[in-house]
Amino acid sequence: MNTYTNIPSLDLNDFKSSDANLKNHFVQKIGQAYEEVGFVAIKNHGLSDKLTDKLYEEIRAFFSLPTDIKLKYEKTELNGQRGYVSFGREKAKGFKDSDLKEFWHFGQELQPSDPLINQYEPNVICEELPEFNKVGREVFRILEETGLYILRSLAIHLGLKENYFDKKVKGGNSILRAIHYPPIKQEPKGAVRAAAHGDINLITILMGASAKGLEIQTRQGNWIAVTALPEQVIVNIGDMMSRLTNDKLHSSIHQVTNPPKEEWSQPRFSIPFFMHPRSEMSLNCLESCINSKNPKQYTDITAGDFLEERIKELGLKK
Repeated sequence: MNTYTNIPSLDLNDFKSSDANLKNHFVQKIGQAYEEVGFVAIKNHGLSDKLTDKLYEEIRAFFSLPTDIKLKYEKTELNGQRGYVSFGREKAKGFKDSDLKEFWHFGQELQPSDPLINQYEPNVICEELPEFNKVGREVFRILEETGLYILRSLAIHLGLKENYFDKKVKGGNSILRAIHYPPIKQEPKGAVRAAAHGDINLITILMGASAKGLEIQTRQGNWIAVTALPEQVIVNIGDMMSRLTNDKLHSSIHQVTNPPKEEWSQPRFSIPFFMHPRSEMSLNCLESCINSKNPKQYTDITAGDFLEERIKELGLKK
């Protein structure tokens, strides 16, 4: 097992290649990384610099709006799954202090004929910024496609058919989250920008962040800082994938630490895409991932029921 000081870097074009050796090498490397550390950096992910910059421009504009305007887009009946979630409302599982952040959720948009159309919360439209939702939706679409390629590579690694996840995630309850960590104006007293946690979903694609702070915990218990080049996104395993694979693929605990005091005046922005399956997908451990050395670790549950449990644990739903 490797001792990591940073996460592995891979090129998604290798997986898309007609060269079987390149594709197989990608599958081998991403599978190994997700078994050992749970995070990789990916280039050629489909997002252009222009579109990325445009979304960051739009989210900076949104979080600069007066608080009373932002609050009109916080709809508690949506359980924090769409629209605005105000500062201090979310806390990590097992923590009493709320995270030092506010955020916005762009969600999945289904066809009217989809049987899940009434199960997902509706998206919220920001009237003050006409490009905000439009740009968010375009980034959502691209990252959803990128995530599908990652899932196909993992299906091969797990000995499943390459398209195993395709129908399970098409129309999945995925979320694009735009996060603002405001400047720290007083001693946090134990609170951090994002306390140590595992993601809920299958995989997370992080577009990068405007400041340092992301750290992950390896299986050996060591904390390492995550860095990626400007042309890369960071992709990590979530708890749903960990359950499905009986922890063969590792959902690493990670956190966003507070900056040194001399940098408290600087805000931080980041944009993760949380890729969820359809609510009815079974997260029952794959039989191929259960053996005498790794007996079944998780009870049977659907993705929808698991999400419901975690939303309550985060304090977003009572």
